[in-house]
Amino acid sequence: MKIARVIGSAISTIKSPRVKDTKLLLCRETDVHGQEERGVAYAAVDLVDAGEGDVVLTCHGSAARQTGITKETPVDAVIMAVLDHLEVDGEITFRK
Repeated sequence: MKIARVIGSAISTIKSPRVKDTKLLLCRETDVHGQEERGVAYAAVDLVDAGEGDVVLTCHGSAARQTGITKETPVDAVIMAVLDHLEVDGEITFRK
């Protein structure tokens, strides 16, 4: 799992029938403060109605295909939670 920020969306009118009813959002991994974005952007299937600017928890690889929506689909990343806050070593590092 990775902590990421939603930075945009991907619209596709032609895609695999197995993912035709899914919303695709663009994410970029972030630090535990929800601020410093790092790495390249990636697309993730949104399972929780996240939106641009949200700090989210994403799941990748075969684990991303373990939900009712993504089982046996060509999916490599899903958004599985919108984070309200993060606590690290007893300190709140991020609050929505």
